[in-house]
Amino acid sequence: MYIVDDICYASKIGNDIKISNAKPLRGRMMLVEFSTGEKRLFDTTILTGSAFAPLADENIFKNPQIFHGVITWKSGEIDISPEMVYANSL
Repeated sequence: MYIVDDICYASKIGNDIKISNAKPLRGRMMLVEFSTGEKRLFDTTILTGSAFAPLADENIFKNPQIFHGVITWKSGEIDISPEMVYANSL
């Protein structure tokens, strides 16, 4: 189930979901807007491992880019799938 524009849909979100916007917030949180129009909060501190270590640098974290519906940082060196962001956001 998911909700878009106050309408509740019984199905699951599809695998073709994309991210249309991502706004960095305090505490390494992000306000993420999906191709469905839905906005959700995503906590990037759950991203572990050396690939995501650069996100601890606020200058890097605050400069995400959306490339083909995927959040990226550092000119694409760091990315995360929209499905993972959706599944782990509120």
